[in-house]
Amino acid sequence: MGYRLSKIYTRTGDAGMTGLGDGSRTGKDSPRIAALGDSDELNSVIGLLLCEDIPDDVRNLLTGIQHDLLDLGGEVCIPGSAFLKEDLPQKLEQAIDRYNADLAPLTEFILPGGSRPAALCHLARTVCRRTERTLAGLAALEPVSDTARRYVNRLSDLLFVLARHLNRVRGCGDVLWNHQKG
Repeated sequence: MGYRLSKIYTRTGDAGMTGLGDGSRTGKDSPRIAALGDSDELNSVIGLLLCEDIPDDVRNLLTGIQHDLLDLGGEVCIPGSAFLKEDLPQKLEQAIDRYNADLAPLTEFILPGGSRPAALCHLARTVCRRTERTLAGLAALEPVSDTARRYVNRLSDLLFVLARHLNRVRGCGDVLWNHQKG
């Protein structure tokens, strides 16, 4: 990477355009930039979650996911590129199965909360769902890799399961939705 990011401001985006990784320019309000921003926000929320006291296995998993999300950002930033490995969605499925195995079956919807790490994990899940929506919108206009779309879909499922797992580890139960509230 060298000194690639040595100059932070360039002034080239002052008129509402920004450069993509392939050298082309697009509007800062384009679907591609929206998807890039959402994936960056997702990575930031996961970074916030990593500031919490969480089990090492979850920390290692989420750290790897942060690297995957930078690869996803590369795919979005460089139209037509593919940086995510095709087996990543399956690896997320394996993690979902592993962490879900010890959780009680859900009989009711749950609310985000319980412990702070779980709440942050739910926040990451909702940002992940938005990222999935913006990727789908981009894919309606331009090619987006199937791997990227599957990865983000599985990641939101994993974040839901991890939130429940983090509550269990903390000794908190799921916060159940009370649809009969008075």
